[in-house]
Amino acid sequence: MLLSDSLHLVRGRRVGLVTNHTGIDGSGTSTIDLLHDHPEVDLVALFSPEHGIRGAFQAGVEVSSGLDDRTGLPVHSLYGETRKPDAAMLDGLDVVLFDIQDVGTRYYTYVYTMALSMEAAGEAGIPFVVLDRPNPIGGEAVQGALLEPAYASFVGMYPIPMRHGMTPGELARLFVGEFGITADLTVVPADGWTREQSFDQTGLPWLAPSPNMPSVESALHYPGTCLFEGTNLSVGRGTDEAFQVIGAPWLNVDELLSRVAGYELPGVTMETVTFTPRSPGDRKYDGTAVRGVRLTATGPEYDPTRTAVALLVEARAIAGDEWAWRESHFDRLAGSDALRVGIESGRSVADLTAGWPEGAARFEALRRPYLIYPPA
Repeated sequence: MLLSDSLHLVRGRRVGLVTNHTGIDGSGTSTIDLLHDHPEVDLVALFSPEHGIRGAFQAGVEVSSGLDDRTGLPVHSLYGETRKPDAAMLDGLDVVLFDIQDVGTRYYTYVYTMALSMEAAGEAGIPFVVLDRPNPIGGEAVQGALLEPAYASFVGMYPIPMRHGMTPGELARLFVGEFGITADLTVVPADGWTREQSFDQTGLPWLAPSPNMPSVESALHYPGTCLFEGTNLSVGRGTDEAFQVIGAPWLNVDELLSRVAGYELPGVTMETVTFTPRSPGDRKYDGTAVRGVRLTATGPEYDPTRTAVALLVEARAIAGDEWAWRESHFDRLAGSDALRVGIESGRSVADLTAGWPEGAARFEALRRPYLIYPPA
């Protein structure tokens, strides 16, 4: 849509592009190539998020700056020594573009690379343009706990829910309107997407936005199962079902499933699975057969966040001394220490999630002015 409808935003300008391998058009051609080869655009610099410009690095691995193999353009890392473009990186640019596929969950870092880049561009007086993309798990459902500001980090910078139901462009508008970023922002909307659509309904090719986000199914479970990253259970990193499974070699899966069957968890089924992580980025159970639970989404009423809390509560109850928290990381993901402390004190799932719908409703009201795409 940038080149067909909004070329004036980049025509004759020196452009910096924050992107990775997911920056493509509908036919799969790289945004880097499209801009570099365009006679009216001067693409002069690239900026790389977590996982690198080609998406090959594991989570948390620092990315180095360098040169792009095809174009020879400088690639400035925003997941290494700095996560916010500095003045030298922005020197000489007339406009900064952002074009990366998000997955619709608060924990995913790409939208915070966007936020920091937008903030830096605003401080330098450079316009910032978001080339928008669909929310792959839909734009209607808002679920999970709001982040408390004291727990802000690069896996959650602002008080938004675990599943926010917004596109990168809508989030950018929200960040400017509500969270203190000053920027000359333009969003180039995606054409043809409506809020109820998941990515597999768009007809677009799915490219894993990061090594452990292999499918839309993984993205759909991610708002919930990612919480297990803050425990000693595996989420299937190092397999082709990452975030669709949780488990540990010592886990009594039969008992866990029996306990969880007592909850009303619509839109999802669970079954016993054995998986073997291979060189997992989280270093959990490398090469070891892991007994676990595989989740399969079956309907739009599925709430991955509440489902994950039920699994956390019951897995913790049966694990005994085998259980371990990665406390600071879990609390960053959960958005406060309330969930972890509550589970340890034996609170019920209903108690642990009691305030979540009210928080989600407040957020839905807050986000409403910044939404771009209508429901069907």
